[in-house]
Amino acid sequence: MKRILVTGGAGFIGSHYVRTLLSGGYVAWPEVELTVLDKLTYAGNLANLEPVQDRFEFVHGDICDAGLLADCIPGHDLVINFAAESHVDRSIASAGEFVRTNVLGTQTLMQACLDAGTPKVVQVSTDEVYGTIDSGSWAEDAPLAPNSPYSAAKAGGDLLARAYATTHGLPVSITRCGNNYGPYQYPEKVIPLFVTNLMEGRRVPLYGDGGNVRDWIHVDDHCRGIQTVAEHGEPGEIYHIAGTAELTNLDLTKRILAALEADWDSVEPVPDRKGHDRRYSLSDVKLRALGYAPRVSFEAGLAETIRWYTDRRDWWEPLRKRSEDDC
Repeated sequence: MKRILVTGGAGFIGSHYVRTLLSGGYVAWPEVELTVLDKLTYAGNLANLEPVQDRFEFVHGDICDAGLLADCIPGHDLVINFAAESHVDRSIASAGEFVRTNVLGTQTLMQACLDAGTPKVVQVSTDEVYGTIDSGSWAEDAPLAPNSPYSAAKAGGDLLARAYATTHGLPVSITRCGNNYGPYQYPEKVIPLFVTNLMEGRRVPLYGDGGNVRDWIHVDDHCRGIQTVAEHGEPGEIYHIAGTAELTNLDLTKRILAALEADWDSVEPVPDRKGHDRRYSLSDVKLRALGYAPRVSFEAGLAETIRWYTDRRDWWEPLRKRSEDDC
C-alpha cells in the first residue's frame, strides 16, 4: 500500500486532493495510507477535510520545522507540497511570511525528503512565476520573471526544488497551473469573494480597467493533473496544468453578476493592484502527452461553484466574520 504525505492538505487545493484520493477518485491508487501536515493558518481549515476526517493521520505543523519533518517524512513513498502562502494582495502588504514559507519552507522540505530517501516528490506551483505574456502561451522552459512578492517567493521555491533534483538527484517534479476555483476556496479569492459579496448585498471590487486575463482551472482538473504527474511524471521535470477558459476580469465579473442576477451597480471600480500582471497563459502539451486532459468546462464549473457557496453559508460565513473581526 502506498504511503503519501500531503503538506498544506487542509487548504483549498490540498484538501480537494485529499478528499478525492480518499474517496477513490484516483483509480490507480484505490488504497493508500495518508498523512496530512498543515500549519492551519487562516486559510487552512480542518472543516475542509470533514468528509474524510477519520481516514488519515493529521500532523499540525510547519514545513519550516526541520525536526518535525525529520520525524514524519521517513517511510512515505510520495510527498506532495501544497503548503504555501498564496494571496498576492497579502504579499504586497507584507512579504516576509511568503518568503519564509514558500522559499525556506520548500528548501527545508526538500532537504528532509532527501535525507529520508523519499522516492517521489511533487512541488505544486503557479503560472505567476513567469510574470506576464502578451500573446501565445508559456512552455515549461520559459524564463521566470515574477512581478509580485508572492510569485517571486514561489519561483524561489521552484528553483530550490530544481536545484535539489539537479545537485542531489532528488526525484522531484514541479507542476504549475493557472487560477483555481471551486468549493472550499477561502472567500478572499476573487470568485468566492464576488459570489459571497453579492449574496450579502455587498459590492464587488474590480481592479483597474478589468482587462487582466487569467487562465481559469477547476480545482478538480488541477488535482487530476497533479495526480498524473505523481503517477507518471519524470524527476526534475516541470509540467503545466492549463485551464479551460482565458477570461478578462471584466468578463468574469459579468458572468458572476449574471449568474446571481445582479446589475453593474454592484461593481465598485478600485485602483489597479501594484505590479498587476496583464495576462497568464500556459501550454499543457507536455502533460497531455501523459494522458491528461481537463474535464470541467468553465461554464459548468462556475455554476457548480456558485451553487456550493449558496448552499454552504455554514462554511464561509464564520470565515468571513473571523476575517472581519481581525481587521
